This record gives sequence, C-alpha cells and structure tokens, in this order.
Amino acid sequence: TFSLSLSLSLSLSPRGPAWVFSGRSGLLPRSTETSMWEEERSRSEHNLVNIQKTHERMQTEQKISPYYRTKLRGLYTTAKADGEAECNILRKALDKIAEIKSIIEERRIAARNAGHYNDVELPRKTMRRGVLMTILQQSAMTLPLWIGKPGDRPPPLCGAIPASGDYVVKPGDKVAARVKGLDADEQWILAETVSYSPTTNKYEVDDIDEEGKERHSLSRRRIIPLPQWKANPE
Repeated sequence: TFSLSLSLSLSLSPRGPAWVFSGRSGLLPRSTETSMWEEERSRSEHNLVNIQKTHERMQTEQKISPYYRTKLRGLYTTAKADGEAECNILRKALDKIAEIKSIIEERRIAARNAGHYNDVELPRKTMRRGVLMTILQQSAMTLPLWIGKPGDRPPPLCGAIPASGDYVVKPGDKVAARVKGLDADEQWILAETVSYSPTTNKYEVDDIDEEGKERHSLSRRRIIPLPQWKANPE
C-alpha cells in the first residue's frame, strides 16, 4: 500500500487540482477513484489513530487484558481490509493513468505522421541534443512502477525482465536497435518503432538522435524492447 500510495501521491493528492486531463475529453472533474481514495484514506487514518491510542492505554496500564486483545484484533482486521480497499482503488487509478498515456501517445504518433508537431516534440532535424536528453529523461521518470499483488510475479518488460519471444513492439515504443554505421561497424542505438511487418518479420525504426536521419529496416533479433514498467525495489 505504501509503494502504491507513494507512486500516486502527487496525482491524487487532496491538495491536487480540481480538474484532470483526459485524452478524449480534455479537462474533466477529478475522477471518482480520486474521491473514493480520499474517503478510504480518511477512514483508514481514523482507524490507525484508534490502534495507536489503544496501545498507549495498554502501556499506561502495563497489562494486556482480554478486552484490549479483542479490541486490537478487530482494529487490525479493519486496518487490513482498509489497506486492501485502498490498493484496489489505486490500481484502478493507475489503469486509468495508463489509458490516458496510451491515448496521448497514439495522438502524438498520428500528429507526427501528419507532419504536425507541438512545442515539446520538435522535428528531429531541428531538435537540439539537450532538448532530446530532457525528453528522454522525462520519459524515464514517468515510466509506471509495477506493483503486483502478493505472490504475483513481475511481467515481461518490467525492469530487466525481457519480452516474451512472440512479443511485437507497438508503434511509438522505444527500443534498442543494432544497426550498421557508416564505416560498416555495427552499433546499438536508441530508436522508436514505426511499424512491424509479419510478412518479412522486420521492424521499421527511426533513430531517436537528430543525427540519425535514415530509417532502418531490422529483423526481430536486432531489436530489444525497452522496459514498460519500473521494477518495485521492495
């Protein structure tokens, strides 16, 4: 619960904006998940205060009576249920955030293919190296943190876990690509997937760097998909 709450503390803070961005409809009132999360957090905090006060009374009386055992058992059972409910709400909020990011990425790719650019993403031929590095850093910082349920194993593309053998990289996703340089030496570059042909079993990718102006056609073995989630350090 702590890790999940921490990853969303900024976007779901009670002091956050009264309006949030939706990829389909622009600005919308704060989501139902946000209100439910705030209500659940308020209720669980009240229960945690009761637990703390009960322990303080036990220390003052220097004994553990049957009454306190029964009371603490009930309070901790409620705290566990509150934590699970809060986790479920936050997971739904994370799914909604992922959906919004996916829609934004789809629109970005469509705009790029149509030759339209915004202030953040400039055409590669006019993008300075410093701007490129800033964009890449922001992309890494906003990579979602994978939080599984107890007993869940991290999925492919979480941290250092590789993709499955039949995985097909989606257009717009970043990959490490092995290409031939001008001197015929092979090198790894950071690239963005443009398309995949199941007929030829090859990807079309663009070099992220402004200096890489050629589009590369590469086989699957020359492509390594980059992580889609951060690994939970806990």
